[in-house]
Amino acid sequence: MHNGVQGKLRTFCALLAFALLALTLVPHITAQDGDNDPPGRAGRLGHTEGSISFQPAGESEWVEAIPNRPITTGDKLWCDRDSRAEVELGSTSIHLGSNTGFSFLNLDDHTVQIQLSAGTINVRVRHLDDDNVVEIDTPNQAFSVLRPGSYKVKAIEDGNFTMITVREGEGESAGNGQTFKIHEGQTATLSGTDRLNADIQQAADEDELERWSNRRDRHFEDSVSARYVSRDVVGADDLDEYGEWHPTPGYGPVWYPNVAPGWAPYHTGHWAWVDPWGWTWVDDSPWGYAPFHYGRWAFVEGRWGWVPGPREVRPVYAPALVVFVGGGGSSMGGNVAWFPLGPREVYVPSYHASPRYVNSVNVSNTTVNQTTVTNVYNTTIVNNTTVINNTTYANRNVSGAVTAVPQQAFAGGQPVTRTAVAITRQQIASAPVAARVAVAPSQSAVLGVHAATTAHVAAPPAALVNRPVIAKIAPPPAPVSFAAKQQALSAHPGQPVASQEMQRIRPANAPQPLVRQLPSARPAGNAQRPDNQPIAEHFANPQPNHPQPNQPMMNRPSEPNRPPQPNTPAMNRPSELNRPAGPPEHNGRPAVLQPVDHTVSSTPMKETQPSRQQQNPPAPIAVRPPQPQQHPKPAYKPQGQDDKKHQDHQ
Repeated sequence: MHNGVQGKLRTFCALLAFALLALTLVPHITAQDGDNDPPGRAGRLGHTEGSISFQPAGESEWVEAIPNRPITTGDKLWCDRDSRAEVELGSTSIHLGSNTGFSFLNLDDHTVQIQLSAGTINVRVRHLDDDNVVEIDTPNQAFSVLRPGSYKVKAIEDGNFTMITVREGEGESAGNGQTFKIHEGQTATLSGTDRLNADIQQAADEDELERWSNRRDRHFEDSVSARYVSRDVVGADDLDEYGEWHPTPGYGPVWYPNVAPGWAPYHTGHWAWVDPWGWTWVDDSPWGYAPFHYGRWAFVEGRWGWVPGPREVRPVYAPALVVFVGGGGSSMGGNVAWFPLGPREVYVPSYHASPRYVNSVNVSNTTVNQTTVTNVYNTTIVNNTTVINNTTYANRNVSGAVTAVPQQAFAGGQPVTRTAVAITRQQIASAPVAARVAVAPSQSAVLGVHAATTAHVAAPPAALVNRPVIAKIAPPPAPVSFAAKQQALSAHPGQPVASQEMQRIRPANAPQPLVRQLPSARPAGNAQRPDNQPIAEHFANPQPNHPQPNQPMMNRPSEPNRPPQPNTPAMNRPSELNRPAGPPEHNGRPAVLQPVDHTVSSTPMKETQPSRQQQNPPAPIAVRPPQPQQHPKPAYKPQGQDDKKHQDHQ
């Protein structure tokens, strides 16, 4: 009897230990698995004017940028002279001005880390969660957004100066051991590289870039589509001008585009290879972003309509919400074919993803039962098969819904309308349906449909490309080039390289992000010039170093060009590019009275270091008397996603 009780006790203890072990391991495994998920958002290159060049992550070639291209970590943009562009993130919009070099050092679900090598950007942050970071890194400082609002950041081309204007909100600039708070209605001029000096004044009137940004932001704020979709559905505001919303039985509000007869989704555009998602649809239509990366398409009474996901759920970006027919095999005569997913149909990623991610990308984009998502996940991913023929797809048998191109055209990212081929109903009915197309990309698919423009586009000067920026948070490793991972992509055609495999194939001498990470900084307060004179005039009219076409001219078109004045620094003279900038002076007095910590404990980058033995002191900065200050009413007041204004539209 006693032995029986002891045996039961031992069994109970063993089961309890096993249960505790399981409870310990399951969260660890789930979290570890989720760490390899791709981000739930990507930027969109939206409205553009002038000459915009694009460099995909990991590549060295510049190509002509194309609207609707998803932008993610490592991608670079160059806005040439008299040009401007918009990058949309849903909760955040970024407007690039003339002669601006821009990149995402990091873009994931919690971080927006921008590299601004030169030029001007306007950043509108509509809401900022407690665990979110928005950081703008320039060659001499790192600026952190602390509250929702509107921010203009301008980096002078020589790397020694940054001007930050806070129209609304609050932020903090840090560099080389010091931090400066910048409040609403203030402009801070931050100078120096070896030590950071700050001159903080009242903000002047808005410039042309800010006025253009405000117009674009009002386009977003006044969007009728916000009544039906989440504010985080990127590009939804463009739907207003190109279609109508109608209540539809069984689907709720549906958006119907104004298109020609015979039009079908995922037909007017091209396929591009964008890591970490892989094959990504880039649509040609000016409204062609939101309906191809969120929601589902339905064929209703003879026309196509876009059915968004639940408005109250934060959407998860997908590269293309389609399924493939034949997978590029012999059943389709060597062609690749696809059709759009319909409402309540499960999207199965071709990239590595956890069950949590697969559930999120589906429930945020359509009304679907979680059990259904889990069953499809177990069938296609856990069992390591992409064939999903046991599912009935509503759009598979719709006339004109299936689009096909030769495999070579697909692999090269060629325009679909130019390369599309006809396929029969018998081919569609007999071919297997797959979540992934087994076609490896070529480099032209990475560069995009304008791959042939590599030698014919404007590119930033090499001095800007190779200039590091200051960063508070460490960015991820630099993306691996297509050449370095081409063999791995060919081994698993159509599937992006897994993160563990990417670490293995990363070259030992692979370039790293050009950043100098800051040591811990100490507050320096609001620095002021003793006579309260601003040092901002240098930003209004720096002397250009690149007068040739397609080279940086930092002057705004609205401002007159002036010849260099006596004692005004020619900031872009080649002889001064590598000279360390000391503190600006006025009438022999230092511009900043606070002590500055010269110590930089971060590891130096592999770039040319400025000589510390030059004898000539930096030239003084031209000043002007304080101007009468005006405080125009902001065009936008940050509010929550479901604020009263939006509810009133309901």
